[in-house]
Amino acid sequence: MVQYQANSINASFAALSDATRRGVLEQLGQSDASITDLADKFHLTLTGMKKHVDVLEQAGFVITEKVGRVRTCKLGLRRLEEEAAWIARYHQLWAARFDALDGVIEELKHKEQVDGRKQRK
Repeated sequence: MVQYQANSINASFAALSDATRRGVLEQLGQSDASITDLADKFHLTLTGMKKHVDVLEQAGFVITEKVGRVRTCKLGLRRLEEEAAWIARYHQLWAARFDALDGVIEELKHKEQVDGRKQRK
């Protein structure tokens, strides 16, 4: 069985669970931005945006750099291989379960058709 580092994968999913943080990542994928620019774009206070950026930074998705009074954000080096492997594992599990359910449904449909023919006779 694949072993995952619980802290990093938990931080990743926690960071990605919020729509604003996912939006920030999309925005930073297009270009670097200051916290002020991000706050304006998402209609948040500077403090609120800083908290979102902190969560993304702790998960490794964002890197910030302060020059003077401006804190600039850019995408971090964190990739999603670990998270993708976790999702793929559960995708396979659920796909197998749905395939088995499809088999049961087909079996019940066939039985229903056979029983219907017997009742008509």
